Amino acid sequence: MFDKLTGLASMMKQAQELQSKMGTFQDSLKEITVTGESGGGMVKVTANGQQAILNCEIEPAIIEAGDREMLEDLVVSAVNQALDNAKQAAAEKMSEMTGGMNIPGLQNAMANMGLGPQN
Repeated sequence: MFDKLTGLASMMKQAQELQSKMGTFQDSLKEITVTGESGGGMVKVTANGQQAILNCEIEPAIIEAGDREMLEDLVVSAVNQALDNAKQAAAEKMSEMTGGMNIPGLQNAMANMGLGPQN
């Protein structure tokens, strides 16, 4: 019986530690920047760890080509890649922050926040 209480106390302590770090974690995501590219680097999109698009660069040559449909496809592709990279970077940051804590349901919670693999 005491083993179960000790385990519960340990789990509660880990949860409290994680909760105290969450505010810092959310702020740190703003500092992470990732890039998505398409068209061999002709379109580059930068996002932060909060999955906000910060910048979009398009090579003038692709605009001059006048192929609107291709440009739209390249922008969508670069944005999706940047957002995927942002999710991965945020998941890695979360993993660093938890330091291997085994908190039940953490993986599902991260997936629901859009961090890491979706279940």
